[in-house]
Amino acid sequence: MTRISSLIALLLVVAVLLTGCWNRRELNDLSIVAGLGIDKWKDKYMLTVQVVDPAEVAAKQGASGRSPVTTYSATGDTLFEAIRKMTTVTSRKLYFSHLRILVLGEELAREGIAETIDLWSRDPETRTDFYLLVARGMQAQKVLEVLTPMEKIPANKLMASLEVSEKAWAPTVSIQLDELITDIVSEGKQPVLTGVSILGNQEEGTKMENVQTPKPAVNLIYKGIAVFKGDKLVGWLNAEESKGYSDLTNKLDSTIIELGCPEGGKLAVEIIRANTKVKGKLRNGEPEVDIAIRSEANIADVECNIDLMDTEMISLLETKVEAAVKNHADYALKKARKLKSDIFGFGEAIHRAAPRYWRKHKEDWVEIFQHLPVNMHVEVKIRRLGTTGGTFIHEMKE
Repeated sequence: MTRISSLIALLLVVAVLLTGCWNRRELNDLSIVAGLGIDKWKDKYMLTVQVVDPAEVAAKQGASGRSPVTTYSATGDTLFEAIRKMTTVTSRKLYFSHLRILVLGEELAREGIAETIDLWSRDPETRTDFYLLVARGMQAQKVLEVLTPMEKIPANKLMASLEVSEKAWAPTVSIQLDELITDIVSEGKQPVLTGVSILGNQEEGTKMENVQTPKPAVNLIYKGIAVFKGDKLVGWLNAEESKGYSDLTNKLDSTIIELGCPEGGKLAVEIIRANTKVKGKLRNGEPEVDIAIRSEANIADVECNIDLMDTEMISLLETKVEAAVKNHADYALKKARKLKSDIFGFGEAIHRAAPRYWRKHKEDWVEIFQHLPVNMHVEVKIRRLGTTGGTFIHEMKE
Protein backbone atom coordinates (compact mmCIF):
# COMPACT_ATOMS: atom_id res chain seq x y z
CA MET A 1 0.00 0.00 0.00
CA THR A 2 2.89 2.31 0.71
CA ARG A 3 4.19 2.01 -2.84
CA ILE A 4 0.71 2.60 -4.28
CA SER A 5 0.17 5.64 -2.08
CA SER A 6 3.54 7.07 -3.15
CA LEU A 7 2.72 6.52 -6.80
CA ILE A 8 -0.66 8.25 -6.46
CA ALA A 9 0.95 11.17 -4.66
CA LEU A 10 3.57 11.47 -7.43
CA LEU A 11 0.91 11.46 -10.14
CA LEU A 12 -1.05 14.17 -8.32
CA VAL A 13 2.06 16.35 -8.11
CA VAL A 14 2.82 15.88 -11.82
CA ALA A 15 -0.81 16.63 -12.73
CA VAL A 16 -0.66 19.90 -10.82
CA LEU A 17 2.60 20.92 -12.50
CA LEU A 18 1.35 20.13 -16.01
CA THR A 19 -2.06 21.76 -15.70
CA GLY A 20 -2.64 24.71 -18.03
CA CYS A 21 -0.20 26.63 -20.21
CA TRP A 22 2.19 28.75 -18.20
CA ASN A 23 2.78 31.36 -20.93
CA ARG A 24 -0.60 31.40 -22.69
CA ARG A 25 -1.96 34.68 -23.95
CA GLU A 26 -5.53 35.57 -24.81
CA LEU A 27 -6.11 36.77 -28.38
CA ASN A 28 -7.96 39.79 -27.05
CA ASP A 29 -4.79 40.87 -25.26
CA LEU A 30 -2.59 40.85 -28.40
CA SER A 31 -1.96 43.11 -31.38
CA ILE A 32 -1.03 40.88 -34.31
CA VAL A 33 1.80 42.43 -36.33
CA ALA A 34 1.73 41.56 -40.04
CA GLY A 35 4.28 44.10 -41.30
CA LEU A 36 7.34 45.65 -39.73
CA GLY A 37 9.47 48.56 -40.87
CA ILE A 38 12.84 49.73 -39.55
CA ASP A 39 14.41 53.08 -40.34
CA LYS A 40 17.29 55.19 -39.14
CA TRP A 41 16.12 58.26 -37.20
CA LYS A 42 19.08 60.51 -36.40
CA ASP A 43 21.16 58.34 -34.05
CA LYS A 44 18.21 56.11 -33.12
CA TYR A 45 16.02 53.44 -34.69
CA MET A 46 12.48 54.16 -35.80
CA LEU A 47 10.28 51.09 -35.69
CA THR A 48 6.93 50.96 -37.52
CA VAL A 49 4.45 48.12 -37.10
CA GLN A 50 1.40 47.30 -39.21
CA VAL A 51 -1.19 45.82 -36.84
CA VAL A 52 -4.23 43.88 -38.03
CA ASP A 53 -7.76 44.84 -36.97
CA PRO A 54 -9.45 41.38 -36.90
CA ALA A 55 -12.99 42.82 -36.88
CA GLU A 56 -12.39 44.72 -40.13
CA VAL A 57 -10.64 41.80 -41.85
CA ALA A 58 -13.40 39.28 -41.01
CA ALA A 59 -15.56 38.42 -44.03
CA LYS A 60 -18.88 39.33 -42.45
CA GLN A 61 -17.69 42.61 -41.05
CA GLY A 62 -15.70 45.56 -42.28
CA ALA A 63 -18.71 47.77 -42.90
CA SER A 64 -17.73 50.30 -40.27
CA GLY A 65 -15.41 52.10 -42.66
CA ARG A 66 -12.34 51.66 -40.45
CA SER A 67 -9.00 50.69 -41.93
CA PRO A 68 -8.24 46.95 -41.70
CA VAL A 69 -4.79 47.80 -40.34
CA THR A 70 -3.27 50.41 -38.08
CA THR A 71 0.36 51.56 -38.07
CA TYR A 72 2.28 52.64 -35.00
CA SER A 73 5.78 54.10 -34.85
CA ALA A 74 8.27 54.65 -32.05
CA THR A 75 11.96 55.47 -31.75
CA GLY A 76 14.60 54.03 -29.44
CA ASP A 77 18.31 53.49 -28.97
CA THR A 78 17.57 49.79 -29.52
CA LEU A 79 14.77 48.06 -31.39
CA PHE A 80 13.58 46.35 -28.23
CA GLU A 81 13.27 49.70 -26.51
CA ALA A 82 11.18 51.01 -29.41
CA ILE A 83 8.88 47.98 -29.18
CA ARG A 84 8.24 48.51 -25.49
CA LYS A 85 7.73 52.25 -25.96
CA MET A 86 4.85 51.46 -28.31
CA THR A 87 2.83 50.22 -25.35
CA THR A 88 2.17 53.89 -24.58
CA VAL A 89 0.05 54.19 -27.74
CA THR A 90 -1.18 50.63 -28.40
CA SER A 91 -3.93 49.08 -26.31
CA ARG A 92 -2.44 45.60 -26.57
CA LYS A 93 0.98 43.98 -26.49
CA LEU A 94 2.58 43.48 -29.91
CA TYR A 95 2.67 39.88 -31.15
CA PHE A 96 5.21 39.09 -33.92
CA SER A 97 4.65 35.37 -34.57
CA HIS A 98 2.51 36.11 -37.65
CA LEU A 99 4.95 38.58 -39.21
CA ARG A 100 4.85 38.44 -43.02
CA ILE A 101 7.10 41.26 -44.21
CA LEU A 102 10.03 43.19 -42.75
CA VAL A 103 10.91 46.36 -44.68
CA LEU A 104 14.27 48.07 -44.20
CA GLY A 105 14.71 51.74 -45.07
CA GLU A 106 17.39 52.40 -47.70
CA GLU A 107 19.35 54.77 -45.45
CA LEU A 108 19.52 52.10 -42.76
CA ALA A 109 20.46 49.41 -45.31
CA ARG A 110 23.39 51.49 -46.56
CA GLU A 111 24.72 51.92 -43.01
CA GLY A 112 24.41 48.20 -42.21
CA ILE A 113 21.66 45.81 -41.15
CA ALA A 114 23.48 43.20 -39.04
CA GLU A 115 22.64 44.83 -35.72
CA THR A 116 19.10 45.45 -36.93
CA ILE A 117 18.20 41.83 -37.66
CA ASP A 118 19.86 40.34 -34.57
CA LEU A 119 16.71 40.79 -32.46
CA TRP A 120 14.51 38.90 -34.92
CA SER A 121 16.88 35.93 -35.07
CA ARG A 122 17.17 35.86 -31.28
CA ASP A 123 13.56 36.38 -30.18
CA PRO A 124 11.90 32.95 -29.55
CA GLU A 125 8.46 34.42 -30.24
CA THR A 126 9.29 35.44 -33.82
CA ARG A 127 9.35 32.87 -36.61
CA THR A 128 11.95 33.30 -39.35
CA ASP A 129 9.68 32.56 -42.32
CA PHE A 130 8.93 36.19 -43.16
CA TYR A 131 10.36 38.02 -46.19
CA LEU A 132 12.73 40.97 -46.05
CA LEU A 133 12.62 43.96 -48.42
CA VAL A 134 14.40 47.28 -48.89
CA ALA A 135 12.34 50.45 -49.29
CA ARG A 136 14.00 51.92 -52.36
CA GLY A 137 14.80 55.61 -51.96
CA MET A 138 12.47 56.07 -48.99
CA GLN A 139 11.67 55.15 -45.43
CA ALA A 140 10.13 51.80 -44.59
CA GLN A 141 7.49 53.66 -42.60
CA LYS A 142 6.07 55.19 -45.80
CA VAL A 143 5.68 51.76 -47.41
CA LEU A 144 3.75 50.29 -44.49
CA GLU A 145 1.31 53.20 -44.36
CA VAL A 146 -0.05 52.55 -47.87
CA LEU A 147 -3.43 50.78 -48.12
CA THR A 148 -3.54 48.33 -51.01
CA PRO A 149 -6.36 46.90 -53.15
CA MET A 150 -7.22 43.18 -53.47
CA GLU A 151 -5.68 42.26 -50.12
CA LYS A 152 -7.10 43.93 -47.03
CA ILE A 153 -3.80 43.57 -45.19
CA PRO A 154 -1.01 45.35 -47.13
CA ALA A 155 1.67 43.08 -45.65
CA ASN A 156 -0.16 40.06 -47.07
CA LYS A 157 -0.32 41.80 -50.44
CA LEU A 158 3.44 42.35 -50.39
CA MET A 159 4.07 38.72 -49.47
CA ALA A 160 1.74 37.28 -52.13
CA SER A 161 2.95 39.67 -54.84
CA LEU A 162 6.58 38.80 -54.11
CA GLU A 163 5.96 35.07 -54.39
CA VAL A 164 3.97 35.41 -57.62
CA SER A 165 6.45 37.83 -59.19
CA GLU A 166 9.43 35.61 -58.39
CA LYS A 167 7.79 32.59 -60.04
CA ALA A 168 6.26 34.31 -63.07
CA TRP A 169 8.47 37.31 -63.91
CA ALA A 170 11.89 36.80 -62.25
CA PRO A 171 13.29 40.29 -61.37
CA THR A 172 12.43 39.69 -57.69
CA VAL A 173 13.72 37.28 -55.06
CA SER A 174 11.99 36.12 -51.89
CA ILE A 175 14.59 36.07 -49.14
CA GLN A 176 13.82 34.94 -45.60
CA LEU A 177 15.80 35.72 -42.47
CA ASP A 178 17.81 32.49 -42.26
CA GLU A 179 19.00 32.79 -45.87
CA LEU A 180 19.93 36.45 -45.40
CA ILE A 181 22.02 35.71 -42.31
CA THR A 182 23.73 32.79 -44.06
CA ASP A 183 24.73 35.02 -46.98
CA ILE A 184 25.94 37.82 -44.69
CA VAL A 185 28.34 35.54 -42.80
CA SER A 186 29.39 33.57 -45.89
CA GLU A 187 32.88 34.23 -47.23
CA GLY A 188 31.97 33.29 -50.81
CA LYS A 189 28.53 34.80 -51.42
CA GLN A 190 27.01 38.21 -50.78
CA PRO A 191 23.33 38.92 -49.92
CA VAL A 192 20.56 40.46 -52.01
CA LEU A 193 17.05 41.66 -51.18
CA THR A 194 14.15 42.80 -53.34
CA GLY A 195 13.41 46.53 -53.47
CA VAL A 196 9.92 47.94 -52.94
CA SER A 197 8.69 51.40 -53.88
CA ILE A 198 5.47 53.43 -53.95
CA LEU A 199 3.72 54.10 -57.25
CA GLY A 200 1.85 57.38 -56.85
CA ASN A 201 1.49 59.95 -54.09
CA GLN A 202 2.19 58.25 -50.77
CA GLU A 203 -0.12 60.51 -48.80
CA GLU A 204 -3.07 59.56 -51.01
CA GLY A 205 -2.28 55.90 -50.38
CA THR A 206 -2.95 56.26 -46.65
CA LYS A 207 -6.61 57.11 -47.25
CA MET A 208 -9.46 54.58 -47.47
CA GLU A 209 -10.46 56.08 -50.83
CA ASN A 210 -7.40 54.39 -52.32
CA VAL A 211 -9.05 50.97 -51.97
CA GLN A 212 -12.62 52.08 -52.71
CA THR A 213 -12.13 52.73 -56.42
CA PRO A 214 -11.51 50.40 -59.39
CA LYS A 215 -8.40 52.43 -60.23
CA PRO A 216 -6.32 53.02 -57.08
CA ALA A 217 -4.24 56.18 -57.20
CA VAL A 218 -1.40 54.59 -55.23
CA ASN A 219 0.07 51.11 -55.13
CA LEU A 220 3.16 49.29 -53.93
CA ILE A 221 5.53 48.01 -56.61
CA TYR A 222 8.65 45.88 -56.56
CA LYS A 223 11.57 47.64 -58.18
CA GLY A 224 14.96 46.01 -58.67
CA ILE A 225 17.20 43.90 -56.46
CA ALA A 226 19.33 45.44 -53.72
CA VAL A 227 22.98 44.33 -53.76
CA PHE A 228 24.81 44.05 -50.46
CA LYS A 229 28.46 43.76 -49.54
CA GLY A 230 28.51 42.16 -46.14
CA ASP A 231 25.55 43.75 -44.37
CA LYS A 232 25.69 47.07 -46.26
CA LEU A 233 23.67 48.02 -49.33
CA VAL A 234 26.01 49.08 -52.15
CA GLY A 235 23.78 49.33 -55.21
CA TRP A 236 20.83 48.11 -57.27
CA LEU A 237 20.18 45.75 -60.18
CA ASN A 238 17.66 46.86 -62.80
CA ALA A 239 15.01 44.53 -64.30
CA GLU A 240 17.27 42.91 -66.92
CA GLU A 241 20.16 42.54 -64.47
CA SER A 242 17.77 41.06 -61.92
CA LYS A 243 16.63 38.44 -64.42
CA GLY A 244 20.27 37.62 -65.06
CA TYR A 245 20.87 37.24 -61.33
CA SER A 246 17.92 34.84 -61.03
CA ASP A 247 19.27 32.77 -63.93
CA LEU A 248 22.85 32.63 -62.62
CA THR A 249 21.73 31.57 -59.12
CA ASN A 250 19.20 28.96 -60.30
CA LYS A 251 16.28 30.96 -58.87
CA LEU A 252 14.45 31.50 -62.17
CA ASP A 253 11.20 29.55 -62.55
CA SER A 254 9.50 31.42 -65.36
CA THR A 255 9.76 34.70 -67.24
CA ILE A 256 8.99 36.34 -70.58
CA ILE A 257 11.55 37.27 -73.24
CA GLU A 258 10.57 39.56 -76.09
CA LEU A 259 12.18 39.00 -79.50
CA GLY A 260 12.16 40.81 -82.82
CA CYS A 261 10.85 38.89 -85.85
CA PRO A 262 13.06 38.54 -88.97
CA GLU A 263 10.66 40.57 -91.15
CA GLY A 264 9.60 43.09 -88.50
CA GLY A 265 7.21 42.92 -85.60
CA LYS A 266 7.77 41.05 -82.36
CA LEU A 267 6.90 37.93 -80.43
CA ALA A 268 7.14 36.80 -76.80
CA VAL A 269 8.66 33.57 -75.59
CA GLU A 270 7.81 32.19 -72.15
CA ILE A 271 10.57 30.45 -70.22
CA ILE A 272 8.70 27.69 -68.39
CA ARG A 273 11.60 25.84 -66.82
CA ALA A 274 15.24 26.66 -66.13
CA ASN A 275 18.15 24.90 -64.49
CA THR A 276 21.57 26.37 -63.78
CA LYS A 277 24.70 24.56 -62.68
CA VAL A 278 27.78 26.45 -61.46
CA LYS A 279 31.12 24.67 -61.23
CA GLY A 280 34.38 26.16 -60.00
CA LYS A 281 37.80 24.94 -61.08
CA LEU A 282 41.48 25.84 -61.34
CA ARG A 283 43.18 26.19 -64.71
CA ASN A 284 46.96 26.52 -64.53
CA GLY A 285 46.58 27.43 -60.88
CA GLU A 286 44.03 30.21 -61.54
CA PRO A 287 40.29 30.06 -60.71
CA GLU A 288 37.56 29.81 -63.31
CA VAL A 289 33.81 29.25 -63.22
CA ASP A 290 31.78 27.21 -65.71
CA ILE A 291 28.05 27.93 -65.91
CA ALA A 292 25.53 25.76 -67.77
CA ILE A 293 22.02 27.22 -68.18
CA ARG A 294 19.39 24.95 -69.71
CA SER A 295 15.89 26.25 -70.28
CA GLU A 296 12.62 25.13 -71.83
CA ALA A 297 10.29 27.63 -73.46
CA ASN A 298 6.93 28.05 -75.17
CA ILE A 299 5.81 30.48 -77.85
CA ALA A 300 3.47 32.83 -75.97
CA ASP A 301 2.53 35.76 -78.19
CA VAL A 302 3.07 36.29 -81.93
CA GLU A 303 2.62 39.78 -83.38
CA CYS A 304 4.34 39.36 -86.71
CA ASN A 305 4.27 37.41 -89.98
CA ILE A 306 6.23 34.28 -89.19
CA ASP A 307 6.01 30.58 -90.11
CA LEU A 308 6.20 28.65 -86.82
CA MET A 309 5.89 25.33 -88.64
CA ASP A 310 9.33 25.89 -90.15
CA THR A 311 11.90 23.98 -88.06
CA GLU A 312 14.66 26.35 -89.16
CA MET A 313 12.63 29.29 -87.85
CA ILE A 314 12.19 27.58 -84.47
CA SER A 315 15.93 26.96 -84.36
CA LEU A 316 16.55 30.64 -85.11
CA LEU A 317 14.19 31.68 -82.30
CA GLU A 318 15.97 29.34 -79.88
CA THR A 319 19.27 30.97 -80.77
CA LYS A 320 17.80 34.43 -80.16
CA VAL A 321 16.41 33.40 -76.77
CA GLU A 322 19.79 31.93 -75.81
CA ALA A 323 21.45 35.24 -76.72
CA ALA A 324 18.90 37.18 -74.63
CA VAL A 325 19.41 34.93 -71.59
CA LYS A 326 23.17 35.27 -71.90
CA ASN A 327 22.89 39.05 -72.22
CA HIS A 328 20.85 39.27 -69.02
CA ALA A 329 23.44 37.16 -67.20
CA ASP A 330 26.28 39.29 -68.59
CA TYR A 331 24.53 42.49 -67.48
CA ALA A 332 24.15 41.11 -63.94
CA LEU A 333 27.77 39.96 -63.81
CA LYS A 334 29.04 43.31 -65.06
CA LYS A 335 27.01 45.24 -62.44
CA ALA A 336 28.12 42.91 -59.62
CA ARG A 337 31.75 43.39 -60.59
CA LYS A 338 31.25 47.13 -60.66
CA LEU A 339 29.79 46.96 -57.14
CA LYS A 340 32.54 44.52 -56.05
CA SER A 341 30.02 42.08 -54.63
CA ASP A 342 29.95 38.35 -55.47
CA ILE A 343 26.19 37.87 -55.20
CA PHE A 344 26.30 34.70 -57.32
CA GLY A 345 28.28 32.54 -54.92
CA PHE A 346 31.23 32.02 -57.28
CA GLY A 347 33.51 32.12 -54.24
CA GLU A 348 31.61 29.21 -52.71
CA ALA A 349 32.03 27.27 -55.98
CA ILE A 350 35.81 27.82 -55.90
CA HIS A 351 35.87 26.90 -52.20
CA ARG A 352 34.20 23.56 -52.99
CA ALA A 353 36.45 22.83 -55.97
CA ALA A 354 39.79 24.02 -54.56
CA PRO A 355 39.77 24.34 -50.74
CA ARG A 356 43.52 24.98 -50.50
CA TYR A 357 43.39 27.78 -53.04
CA TRP A 358 40.41 29.31 -51.25
CA ARG A 359 42.05 29.28 -47.84
CA LYS A 360 45.07 31.02 -49.31
CA HIS A 361 43.25 33.66 -51.40
CA LYS A 362 39.85 34.22 -49.77
CA GLU A 363 40.97 37.55 -48.30
CA ASP A 364 41.67 38.76 -51.85
CA TRP A 365 38.47 37.39 -53.38
CA VAL A 366 36.92 40.82 -54.00
CA GLU A 367 39.77 41.70 -56.35
CA ILE A 368 39.94 38.22 -57.91
CA PHE A 369 36.20 38.37 -58.61
CA GLN A 370 36.72 41.48 -60.76
CA HIS A 371 38.65 39.49 -63.37
CA LEU A 372 37.38 35.95 -62.76
CA PRO A 373 36.90 34.09 -66.09
CA VAL A 374 33.27 32.96 -66.38
CA ASN A 375 32.54 30.43 -69.13
CA MET A 376 28.83 30.48 -69.87
CA HIS A 377 26.90 27.94 -71.95
CA VAL A 378 23.19 28.58 -72.57
CA GLU A 379 20.83 26.08 -74.20
CA VAL A 380 17.14 26.79 -74.88
CA LYS A 381 14.58 24.40 -76.34
CA ILE A 382 11.18 25.60 -77.52
CA ARG A 383 8.76 22.82 -76.64
CA ARG A 384 5.29 24.10 -77.51
CA LEU A 385 3.68 26.56 -79.89
CA GLY A 386 0.37 26.88 -78.02
CA THR A 387 -3.02 25.55 -79.06
CA THR A 388 -2.39 26.48 -82.71
CA GLY A 389 0.62 25.24 -84.63
CA GLY A 390 1.08 28.27 -86.82
CA THR A 391 -0.28 31.80 -86.66
CA PHE A 392 -3.23 33.13 -88.65
CA ILE A 393 -1.20 36.32 -89.26
CA HIS A 394 1.04 34.27 -91.56
CA GLU A 395 -2.05 33.09 -93.47
CA MET A 396 -3.59 36.53 -93.90
CA LYS A 397 -3.78 37.81 -97.46
CA GLU A 398 -2.83 41.33 -98.24
